[in-house]
Amino acid sequence: MNYTRIGVNRLVSYQNIKLEIEKMIDSKLWKVGQRLPSEYELAKYFNVSRETLRAAIKLLEQEGKLLVKHGVGTFVIKPLPMIPSRLEFLQSIGTMIKLSGLTEENNKEMIGEVSCTDEWAKALNIQAGDKVVKLERIRYADGEAVTYSINVMPKDLVGDAFERVDFNGSLFRFLEEECGIVIARADTELLVPFKKDKHVQRLQVDKEEETPVILLKQLHYDEQNREVLYSFDYLRNDVFHFWIRRERK
Repeated sequence: MNYTRIGVNRLVSYQNIKLEIEKMIDSKLWKVGQRLPSEYELAKYFNVSRETLRAAIKLLEQEGKLLVKHGVGTFVIKPLPMIPSRLEFLQSIGTMIKLSGLTEENNKEMIGEVSCTDEWAKALNIQAGDKVVKLERIRYADGEAVTYSINVMPKDLVGDAFERVDFNGSLFRFLEEECGIVIARADTELLVPFKKDKHVQRLQVDKEEETPVILLKQLHYDEQNREVLYSFDYLRNDVFHFWIRRERK
């Protein structure tokens, strides 16, 4: 390989090898459409095992930066654009607002202990009538109402946390710090709510022109796959946009 090494000493971590290959691509040492040197040459160049090199290549392939054609070679490809609100990634509403470069504020509409409805009980795997903590709030972005959120949590799991501590900000962080509950994953259903839904009406900004609203109904699980949070997030569709990247199998 007739290339000048870019700060490479004896690298043994496949993450480091990945970063070095990315630097070479970014510096146009390898251009889009170009085939990389053979696995043997690259492993020798980086002074690592072929297993370490393969792990680095695999990561770059998963990120859509390299295309591996078995029996042909490995090619640099044009990376796909980043999507800030991909449904595959579990993010809090506050995080999505901040990633959009907006300032987040919120106003608690209600927080308290109520009896569990049949729908909530079925989702949270508890009994109808059991005590749950219900949190409702309006979320603002740069001073404008963009989200109405309803969160339901089993009282047995959160205890008196919301009574002991004045809740504000990220619910995910609060549950982790005050209740030891780490939200790990969620099942999400994307719905179009009825126009007459009172929560939809709270987000209307123009009486003459309807503001589109979408609803994310989500059941959140902790690291042990326990049902810990059932949420309804009404989002202004002129502010929030969601994508899912689908691959042909």
